Amino acid sequence: MKKVSQLLILLCVSFLANAADLTTHTSHLFILSGQSNMARFNPDISFTPALKKAFPNDGITVVKDAQGGQLIERWYQQPGMESMASKPGVTNDLYQRLMGKVKAATSAAAYSTVTFIWMQGESDAAKHYADLYETRLRGLIAQLKQDLGRDDIDVVIGRISDFGVRRKKQSRDWEMIRNAQVQVAEADSSHSIWVDTDDLNGDVDKLHYTDEGYRILGERFALAAIKLINNKTSPLLNK
Repeated sequence: MKKVSQLLILLCVSFLANAADLTTHTSHLFILSGQSNMARFNPDISFTPALKKAFPNDGITVVKDAQGGQLIERWYQQPGMESMASKPGVTNDLYQRLMGKVKAATSAAAYSTVTFIWMQGESDAAKHYADLYETRLRGLIAQLKQDLGRDDIDVVIGRISDFGVRRKKQSRDWEMIRNAQVQVAEADSSHSIWVDTDDLNGDVDKLHYTDEGYRILGERFALAAIKLINNKTSPLLNK
């Protein structure tokens, strides 16, 4: 009987130790979304490997959903806001699709950290719809925090490249959106940061990035996320 009691005690101690390991295990959720430059970006090439190298003992989950040529209102649109949607009822649908993937992956509340990585804005600039961009970007971030039940979400914003700055018909809106992205990121430097993309679209200065450009973008996204998770910022990211 004494041996049985001792065995039970050992089993209980072992169970409690394992339970403690589960509760203290560090895990990170990364949510990636945006339009074409995010859609063409493959996180498996440089983004996820960099994260795994930085956090070799932690759990890493990457959820990505992106679609080219879309306005930010496909992610954030409130009643009464001016809309350019060609069909009624399409606003906010890409956000709902993204959240469906996030919830299918797991519960965000179970993660040690959650990082939102955003690469979008070219369509709003090209269609001269930049005036409400900052409001909508702030609204999108607030909406994500509310839906996930977390106010500690880190945000990495890929500032759209200077592709449209030198094009007269787009330059005003392009600059407005670039500035809005920087302002939103710098408003809360402990939880957000912006990433420069001006040098990623090659010598021809195309809207989309080169293969090497996307690889570098992944490294920059990862470095920015790592800095935020470690509660640090790097001026080298912001040229």
